[in-house]
Amino acid sequence: QVQLVESGGGLVQPGGSLRLSCVASGSIFSRVGMGWYRQAPGKQRELVAVITRAFNTNYADSVKGRFTISRDSNKKTVYLQMNSLKPEDTAVYYCSLGDWRSGTYQVDYWGQGTQVTVSS
Repeated sequence: QVQLVESGGGLVQPGGSLRLSCVASGSIFSRVGMGWYRQAPGKQRELVAVITRAFNTNYADSVKGRFTISRDSNKKTVYLQMNSLKPEDTAVYYCSLGDWRSGTYQVDYWGQGTQVTVSS
């Protein structure tokens, strides 16, 4: 069974930075894609960034140039470096493990989520 455990959330002032980490257990980490989603109160969960097996990345327009997704296959960890944070980035951030089917990233496993709050 695969488990995903996030860490690194917290309270940060606008313009600040945070780095989220997600450690995966199980043996399939290196063979699938991973992504970060977020869900703000009253809003739908949205994709923030994804990274493929070949380390190709894709980002939501709202975070391009500010967030960076990366992965370390040896450590079974995926990261989300978030810079120049804005209040609208406030949300629960979820790690995901999935794969691309019919050209679309589809989630097979979710982490429990970590809260990110951007406020002065």
